[in-house]
Amino acid sequence: MKRSAVLLAVIVAPAFAADWNPRLAADYLDSRQKEWFAWPRANQNAHPCVSCHTNMTYLMARPALRRALDESGPSEYETGLLAMLRSRVSKSTPAELYPTAKGAIAGQEVSVEAIFAALFLPDSEEAFERLWKLQNPNGAWAWNTANLDPWEMPESEYFGAALGAIASTREDDVRFQPNVAALKKYLREGLEKQPLQNRLMVLWASAMMRDLLPKSARSEILKGAYKAQQPDGGWTIASMGPFKDHPAAPAQPGSNAYATAFTTFVLERAGVSQFDAHMEKALAWLKSHQNPQTGAWEALSLNQKYAPGSMQIRFMQDAATGFAVMALLNVR
Repeated sequence: MKRSAVLLAVIVAPAFAADWNPRLAADYLDSRQKEWFAWPRANQNAHPCVSCHTNMTYLMARPALRRALDESGPSEYETGLLAMLRSRVSKSTPAELYPTAKGAIAGQEVSVEAIFAALFLPDSEEAFERLWKLQNPNGAWAWNTANLDPWEMPESEYFGAALGAIASTREDDVRFQPNVAALKKYLREGLEKQPLQNRLMVLWASAMMRDLLPKSARSEILKGAYKAQQPDGGWTIASMGPFKDHPAAPAQPGSNAYATAFTTFVLERAGVSQFDAHMEKALAWLKSHQNPQTGAWEALSLNQKYAPGSMQIRFMQDAATGFAVMALLNVR
């Protein structure tokens, strides 16, 4: 199952609705990468590092926008992030990759980067060899745990394993078949106790990895997503959990841009038609919630209130915007 690019070949619907603005979305995402490339905390080890919220979603969404906007080539930020990942694929130890990180976080960062490298460099033999070399005996990989929802909690190991499955484009390679088997076992056996976000992640992975989930499990995840959908077509952030209680986090009642964009995208990847009643309502919600000034889909942190103008205050917004773009462009 070899792909030439992440998420299979990027296929974009031939036309996009006039009631959202792809150009503004692209400008917002590019502006955030410009800030990220200049942010000291993102450049302590890698130059710059790749995050789940701001960079992973950018590398997935920006090629689709490029095609929709008929741009001539990748942005400088796509090129820079991929060059960073490519320049480091031959390294696999904390001392080589994250010399300033202390304790368990150093090993976690190494594994996270290995997953991203395999995800975004699908033709790199070194990236895949490193990915499987770093796999833990339980079938998953070490993952960031910083008491930060929704991506950096102990249970986020499952999220990372699902990303690893999405990256596993060479599952037919006989060298890696035991690794793939261990990964599938981990994802299947851990499914029942996962929050909805992680269940949706493995549903997405099941579209990439053959025989990952039985039809019954896929059906149950879809039912859970449909049940959580709000009358206005969106999903609340709480429905993606359960998450931990973070008393300092801002209140987020009602449908949420990240939850709606992520769920809609995954349902499309799982084969749900854009003409399905659930999908039509979800896409209508997304089309009506792009900020017409910034081009972003607004979302707030699940962990705390950040200072206006800080990098962190827009992390969830970055992810929401990336997934909204992919859902509206029907990236397959």
